[in-house]
Formats: sequence, C-alpha cells, structure tokens
Amino acid sequence: MGVKLAVIYYSTYGTNHRMAEIAVEAAQAAGAEVRLLKAPETAPAEVIAGVDAWAAHTEATAHVPVVGIKDLAWADAYLFSAPTRFGGQPSQVRAFIDTLGGAWLKGTMAGKGFSAMTSSRVPHGGQEQTLMSFYTTAMHWGCIIVAPGYTDPVIFKTGGNPYGYSHCQDQPFSDDACAAIAHQTRRLVEVTKRLVG
Repeated sequence: MGVKLAVIYYSTYGTNHRMAEIAVEAAQAAGAEVRLLKAPETAPAEVIAGVDAWAAHTEATAHVPVVGIKDLAWADAYLFSAPTRFGGQPSQVRAFIDTLGGAWLKGTMAGKGFSAMTSSRVPHGGQEQTLMSFYTTAMHWGCIIVAPGYTDPVIFKTGGNPYGYSHCQDQPFSDDACAAIAHQTRRLVEVTKRLVG
C-alpha cells in the first residue's frame, strides 16, 4: 500500500500553488497516492476581483478541490504550503484549521506525518515563524512532524532552512528549489511509510 498524502495549499498569486504542484509530482514519483487540495477562500469576491493577479490565479485554479475533513481522514500524511502573513499563516488557512475541532477530538489527524512549506517577499519576512506556527498546530493534532532538517545538501543551496522549504516571492523556481521541495516531500513519504507499515 502506498502512502496517501494530502498536499494542502493556499495561494493568492500562485507561488504556493506551484510549490504544491512540485510536491505532488515528487510524491507520485515516490509511489504515494496524492490529493492536491486548496484551503477555502474567505476573502470577498469583490476584493479578489479588484486585484488582477489574484483574480487570474483564482480563475486558473478553480478546478482544484477545496480541502475538507474527509480529506484529512483519508490521508496518512499532510504537506501544507502557504505564504506567511505577519509571521503566521494566512487567515484562510487559520479559518480552515479552526473548523477542525471535532476532528481533533476524534483523533482524526493523530499519528500522521506532517510537513510544511511557505513563502514571503523577502527571506526574513516571517518564513521560519510561519513554519513553526504550522508545527505548533500539528503538535496539538498529535501529528508526527517531518521537517527536512539538514538531510540533503540542497537545503544549503536554498537558504538553509531546516524547518521546511521557503521561497521568496517573484523569484524563479530554480532546479535547486525544485529539488529541495522534492526532497522534503520524499522524506515525508518515506517516514510516513514507517508509520503506517
């Protein structure tokens, strides 16, 4: 049986969507069954429509399913990807997490692998703090945190963040960036195999 991985993202302009797509490709190559899912949008439609890039990305990803509790129950592991907002997760991600009290009480997420990625405009724009805030939630859920650590030389080539891949907005996705995302994803799949095996 392959690992069932939910790759859950929120993206305003497309950066974290691309990161999630790279992770999906790596997970599938590692033999995982993958669902690409997005956090529910909570911003008013008129606000989104007023920002061309936001509106364009929303339209381009309209086909991506919105994550639900049933997806968390299905998965053996979770990989979250979302931009930083003042050193934390976007309100859309927090709003979804805040709907999971019942699932948490039932232990739906307990014992499952968990990893996270993020982005910001600049390297010190809250990336590490955002990842740590994800992991605080994961600890409350009882998940097993699978950060990349310094387990591959590519980590040092992409900013040296041991907590999870972090991308600077408007920067291209270099070969090293893609390799770092793929490594983190494979590591999550491999560790989760041991948890479910």
